Amino acid sequence: MAGERWVIYWNEYSADTNLYGAAVTYHKRDDVEYDNPMMSPGTVIKQWYSKTNYQAQRIEPALPMIDGESRYRITVNIDSPPGEACIVRLIFYDRYEEEAGNITIRDKAADFRCPLKTYSYRMQLINGGVTRFHFHSIVIQEVLHETEETSERV
Repeated sequence: MAGERWVIYWNEYSADTNLYGAAVTYHKRDDVEYDNPMMSPGTVIKQWYSKTNYQAQRIEPALPMIDGESRYRITVNIDSPPGEACIVRLIFYDRYEEEAGNITIRDKAADFRCPLKTYSYRMQLINGGVTRFHFHSIVIQEVLHETEETSERV
């Protein structure tokens, strides 16, 4: 059974996007084309935040507030050529901005829990050997009751 659901899109704010040698085309809110044949694997392509400093960054948080008591399912909606992939990393921080843990997601969907002391977190889209892709969205959904399908943990 699923709980609250949040859809994260690629916003046009470019300070948190790797643009070096990249061509980014915004077709629609849920269809952004990214092409960068020179980017090396492991490079952070895009970042989203659950907490921001508006005066410094001039952006609002794009991620929902989540807690360490709930279980969540993340679904990555990205179209890429066969054999190429993007990786999603969630980095959790405590109230003192010290890293409290992280999770790396290599599949299209995975379940996770964040550390209990999580105060904020960021999500990174990382190059896992991809040169071009179409980004549609990333969905984070609260999982209320565990079923056989959601029993796999990251």
